[in-house]
Amino acid sequence: MSLINVTNLTFTYDGSYDNLFENVSFQIDTNWKLGFTGRNGRGKTTFLHLLLGKYEYSGSISARVSFEYFPYEVADKENNTTNVIDSICPDYLHWELMRELNLLDVSEDVLHRPFYTLSNGEQTKVLLVALFLKENSLLLIDEPTNHLDMKARKLVSDYLRSKQGFILVSHDRAFLDSCIDHILSINKTNIEIQKGNFSSWWRNKEMRDNFELDENRKFKKDIKRLTNAARQVSDWSDKTEKTKIGGKQASGSKLDKGYIGHKAAKMMARSKAIEARQQAAIEEKSMLLKNIESAENLKIFPITYYSSRLAELENISIYYGEKAACTGVSFVIERGDRIALNGRNGSGKSSILKLICGEQIIYTGSFSKGSQLKISYVSQDTAFLRGNLTDYAADVGIDESLFKTILRKLDFSRLQFEKDISDFSGGQKKKVLLAKSLCEQAHLYIWDEPLNYIDVLSRIQIEELLLEYQPTILFVEHDRKFNENIATKFINI
Repeated sequence: MSLINVTNLTFTYDGSYDNLFENVSFQIDTNWKLGFTGRNGRGKTTFLHLLLGKYEYSGSISARVSFEYFPYEVADKENNTTNVIDSICPDYLHWELMRELNLLDVSEDVLHRPFYTLSNGEQTKVLLVALFLKENSLLLIDEPTNHLDMKARKLVSDYLRSKQGFILVSHDRAFLDSCIDHILSINKTNIEIQKGNFSSWWRNKEMRDNFELDENRKFKKDIKRLTNAARQVSDWSDKTEKTKIGGKQASGSKLDKGYIGHKAAKMMARSKAIEARQQAAIEEKSMLLKNIESAENLKIFPITYYSSRLAELENISIYYGEKAACTGVSFVIERGDRIALNGRNGSGKSSILKLICGEQIIYTGSFSKGSQLKISYVSQDTAFLRGNLTDYAADVGIDESLFKTILRKLDFSRLQFEKDISDFSGGQKKKVLLAKSLCEQAHLYIWDEPLNYIDVLSRIQIEELLLEYQPTILFVEHDRKFNENIATKFINI
């Protein structure tokens, strides 16, 4: 066991006016199975890069371990997969490689294929194989579940549960629960570490948030009451003091100015005491709500299709060259359906979605969809996004004001609006695509892995949106909790 000590860490990116971290201090035990959570753009990946020594910072980070960071960059994706693994981990034994491939359910034949021909999920699993071949390092695992199917997520979580010594960034609640024993969260105003899994941390957060909201309501009432009392006592004091000036009592006798002055002073002292209590209440109230995350309700604008049946696939097989991406797929999309399309990586799910969206796909079987069916599509890929948000909104034909309002509700700061989209984090880019889709009026929403890189609070916002508005939606998503909460039908390929 050893400790990573972070002391007074302060860091900001060049050209930014705000510190991403400011005087942050905490300790991490290198034996922990540490989950790492926080909203998109809070600095999770940046902190891992700071551990790796990639950026200059003030303060100190001391550690007696070496680090391995996932995902690895693959410079030449035309290389055979076995060469990619060799370049990352040149000293492994063949039986060790076969063991890791088997643990992650990767067929040996992928080793002899160019890396770029592998699906996103297969590429992720191959890079995880290379990571797990490494020894004697603390593993920094940055969002490994993106593009992994449910079976692969289960395999990876089982693998990690058998290990010690890693920091795992993930927004998949079930995945985190299954393999961590501590959690590190980047909140709005601080960083905290708790023992337990994601669910226990979330319960504690909800209890703390509810307590603070209740206390905040109480303090608001107290401050209002004390403000009124202080004003009333002050008015009484002023009126009493004025009677000292040349006045007479009702009986005609002269006023006892000393007595009146004493009474006014007592009232003023009482007013000051009330003001002091009021200020103490204000100061105590100001300590509340600092880490309560805003999660405003989102809206979507589905339109009703004239027919109850929107699309039908019967015995569909899709081909790329001579290779079949999928075979014998049959299902119907009816108005009001929320369909989860499930299947292993490489089983053709994205190809099915593209076929329905109207892309030129080579297929056999029977496919039909309603005339003038309006579809809103969220692609799995975000690499094409660039430029500013204003130009993007104009290019895709959506209302800029509504678009930016949705992004604000998804935790975008106004400063973010000034940046180039290509500089956004992975989660922020995905939110751009989701916000675009939420702006569009459609009969059918087709979302391909919409939650990749998306933080937990935003996932919950999207779940609540879909349950409230109940649009017709066909989606591919490997977050088990999201599927369980949203889907009315499951189609397995």
